[in-house]
Amino acid sequence: MTDTVLDRFLRYVAIDTQSDPSSSTQPTTEKQKDLGRVLVDELLQIGLADAHLDEYGYVYATIPGNSDKPVPVICFCSHMDTAPDFSGTGVKPRIIGNYAGGDIKLEGDPSRLIRVSEHPELNNQIGNDIVTTDGTTLLGADDKAGLAEIMTAAQVLIDNPEIRHGTIKILFTPDEEVGRGVNKVDLKKLGADFAYTMDGETSGHIEDETFSADGVEIAISGVAIHPGFAKDRMENAIKIAGAIIDRLPKDLAPETTEGKQGFIHPTGVTGSMEKASLSLIIRDFTDKGLAEKESIVEAIVKEVMAGYPGSTYHFQVKEQYRNMKVVLDRHPEIVDNAIEAVRRAGMTPVRGSIRGGTDGSRLSFMGLPCPNIFAGGHAFHSPLEWVSRQDMEKAVKTIVELAKVWEERA
Repeated sequence: MTDTVLDRFLRYVAIDTQSDPSSSTQPTTEKQKDLGRVLVDELLQIGLADAHLDEYGYVYATIPGNSDKPVPVICFCSHMDTAPDFSGTGVKPRIIGNYAGGDIKLEGDPSRLIRVSEHPELNNQIGNDIVTTDGTTLLGADDKAGLAEIMTAAQVLIDNPEIRHGTIKILFTPDEEVGRGVNKVDLKKLGADFAYTMDGETSGHIEDETFSADGVEIAISGVAIHPGFAKDRMENAIKIAGAIIDRLPKDLAPETTEGKQGFIHPTGVTGSMEKASLSLIIRDFTDKGLAEKESIVEAIVKEVMAGYPGSTYHFQVKEQYRNMKVVLDRHPEIVDNAIEAVRRAGMTPVRGSIRGGTDGSRLSFMGLPCPNIFAGGHAFHSPLEWVSRQDMEKAVKTIVELAKVWEERA
């Protein structure tokens, strides 16, 4: 069996592991365990004797330390599932060796093009080997690149005992893409002090900040009546929901915001004349900004409902996750060591924030502080997804260097 990071990556993307937001089981799809079993077999072959898959679809393993010093136990984490946004079945990866520049045509669907104008990072990939899809599925670099990188780094550490490091834990999670990636994780069993998710994009990037996130559910009860006798009596719940959506601020939408701006985003609407429900997600980098946006939505709902005196509504806010920076700022060495490792691996470190969440944001609040490190993939959740072999190799080097930095500084 070959075990370069590229070989591993190509093996893993061939296994369909899409998660399912409508499922109530854990994991949400049994097929995620198919990859889990493959990973456990490979970990056992490398020599990690405690590698196992649990009933909830988590893979745990330990790389024993070889240092005489008491080194903090660090964990590297990636998720096995791929996003439900686009098909992940029958992935046909294609490799463009020694990329010469220019737009990339995807032969399975010639209408799809990875344009340099839309993916300027391609300009930094000249001469590299790029893996794309054939245009009919997503690739799964999010986050099978991370899996391949952690597996390869584990092999490097085991094969080179002269590299001194503390005990290192490996955690592969299911269901990250549907927001349930750490619901059933056993942190006591894991036994790590700090962790890193390998789930970022551009090489050299480290993220220690995420959105704070809430979900809003609005249930509307209208007044249903036969449309032939409806004058001055009917209050159509579908129209009420539509009026609420129509009044949402246009400048606070995902498509009009960037950087550190938050947004209000309707994600689902279902209904009949009598009952309608509206789902939204609210995102901001501060709790204050989150609360302000929720107040805006509730004010809109009240204003619309005032025009429908016979109708009622229920407004519910559910916490989803919080900005992990609050936790990570209490342990500056976690990010400092990652920055040093990126530097030693030959890149210029870039510290940034994620317009989204990671397993790490929830793990941080569960007591396992966990920033995010690049995995090299781009255009996640789409058929235009791509990753380069060289960037995955840089991530492997970063993991190995990070293990060394923690040992040196212990």
